[in-house]
Amino acid sequence: MALIPLAAMVRKDLQLFVSDRRSVIVSFVVPIAIASFFGSIFSGPGNNAEPARIAVSIVDHDSSAISKAIVAAADADKNFRLTRPDEAGARDAVKRGRTSAAVIIPQGFGDAAGNAFFGSGEKPALDIVYDPSRSIEVAMVRGILTQHVMEAVSREMFGGAQGRKYLEQSLPQVESSSGLDAAQKAALLQMLRSVQGFYNTPGQAGSSGDAPRGITMPYTVKEQAMTSGNNVVYNGYAHSFAGMAIQFLLFAMANIGVEMLLERQRGLWKRLRSAPVSRTTLLAGKVLSGAIISLMILGVCFLFAMIVFGVRIEGSLAGFVGVSVACALMASTFGVLVAALGNSPATARGVTTLAVLMMVMLGGAWVPTFIFPAWLQQFTLIVPVRWAVDGLDGMTWRGIGLSGALAPIAVLLIFAIGFSLVAALRFRWEEG
Repeated sequence: MALIPLAAMVRKDLQLFVSDRRSVIVSFVVPIAIASFFGSIFSGPGNNAEPARIAVSIVDHDSSAISKAIVAAADADKNFRLTRPDEAGARDAVKRGRTSAAVIIPQGFGDAAGNAFFGSGEKPALDIVYDPSRSIEVAMVRGILTQHVMEAVSREMFGGAQGRKYLEQSLPQVESSSGLDAAQKAALLQMLRSVQGFYNTPGQAGSSGDAPRGITMPYTVKEQAMTSGNNVVYNGYAHSFAGMAIQFLLFAMANIGVEMLLERQRGLWKRLRSAPVSRTTLLAGKVLSGAIISLMILGVCFLFAMIVFGVRIEGSLAGFVGVSVACALMASTFGVLVAALGNSPATARGVTTLAVLMMVMLGGAWVPTFIFPAWLQQFTLIVPVRWAVDGLDGMTWRGIGLSGALAPIAVLLIFAIGFSLVAALRFRWEEG
């Protein structure tokens, strides 16, 4: 393979790329802009910023001690942005998407919930109307509301007026009951009378310091984010810039493949063949120039992310370089594959656009793959973008060492070799 024609082809491709202002803007500015947007979403509010609250409405038709306690607890909850409209206003706000859910407490809920707490009454229904497009927030509302309801009901039944009333009703029923064993009946009466004595003791029930608090969470959660170190905060911009850079370098390489088809259509390849330039030299030149352009795109995107958004290579620098080079080779051979398989520039452009979008979508370039169903997460392992994004994530915010880069590098190189072999076998000097 002649090195002088190879170097000339690489230099020509780089000059054409730099001189095409539209390609430069699409390849550099657009991925930076989109990655900045996605990064602001997936990075979260940060350590010192207040997290976004869930918009929830509560309508209290009961106005009992229990329902008022539920409303007060929800209002104090840091996860909710609570409003108190009427029922029609609450339903309309959910319908228009202004709130995620509306909780409607029906009349008689407090008394029925108190009776059902000890299993002696029918469980009342708590109505929740919700926006179906915000199912994740609704699941959070349901879980948090369960905690507040349990605390309010148990607190009232163990230390409030409703609990005392329930006890006064239960004692005569137990005393007149004939379905209990004598020993069980005596033990139950003793327990109920002891609780009644507790209620009647001054300074116990109803006092602010000693009154039962009800059933609360029996534990606290100590959370620790597992990244590259104890003081290293997760930076969502690292993932978004990796995904968008991979997407647009694939678009750039696909565009190079389409331009190769235009060159063949214009007869340029015939002149190269008469030079003579071998098929190996032509394909190698395109692969090298495409790899250099791909590395430029990755480098510029991550340099911007490091300067503006504080992205750092927390893992292995050698691993990051290795994954980047493997990504560049995979993308450049993909562009050559487009040129080898494409029949015409028009058809190749449409098919490759679809192929790139499918790869970046399945590979987790847009959203992290953990959002996908379990079967789809396994299926995406056959997509090269998945290995590219995981490899760059591992070398940046995950802080994995060089060993974490070996598998992505190997798989990406296998894809590059496969693309190259298919391109070499299907290569044609002239249009069919």
